[in-house]
Amino acid sequence: MTQHLHPLDAGLPAATTRTSVRVPLSFADGYATTADVVTFDGLVDGREHLLLGLGDWRAALARSAAGGEAPLVRPHSECLTGDVLGSQRCDCGPQLREAVERIAAVGGVVLYLRQEGRGIGLYAKLDAYALQDAGLDTYEANLALGHGEDERDYRAAAQMLRTVGADRIRLLSNNPDKAAQLASYGVAVTERVPTGVHLSASNARYLLAKRDHTAHTIDLPATA
Repeated sequence: MTQHLHPLDAGLPAATTRTSVRVPLSFADGYATTADVVTFDGLVDGREHLLLGLGDWRAALARSAAGGEAPLVRPHSECLTGDVLGSQRCDCGPQLREAVERIAAVGGVVLYLRQEGRGIGLYAKLDAYALQDAGLDTYEANLALGHGEDERDYRAAAQMLRTVGADRIRLLSNNPDKAAQLASYGVAVTERVPTGVHLSASNARYLLAKRDHTAHTIDLPATA
């Protein structure tokens, strides 16, 4: 796992909010809600990441600031194939759908992070799919293409959270690296909350690799 410095040591600058607009959301299964979509200036990677404030998220932040329970937050990495096209090669689309509903119910935030393919980009991710079809797992395929297993960096995510006052969170994620990176950048993770297991015939090998290779907290049946 990559070692990451505390934001002060790393010289992580403060970001500022740019725009906040109310956007109605609707999913294919009929679930609908509304999000406050916030954009930022000054993010360290220069990408156009989004913060989706769901439910009474500002009240959740205020309760946390007053010493109450930390808000529920999911940093979600963009996945065109899963989020938009409904691909079942991964669990990204169902995880996003689940996160929006769970967070809207209690008030919190989804960070929609523009880091396709664990940071390698859309075309490279599809190249990796071809290698997976030839027998490599999702991590081996990235390495075979000359990339890291996971090139995601959560400095911008930490900036976004700290900008809106979320310096302590409950993290909705199965990925221990997200928790470690955010903590190293000054966002305290008071609890790790796992997502559901979205298993299909097409993603079983992918989920097994995430569980066994990078210690994702995924409870898979023995037959997966």
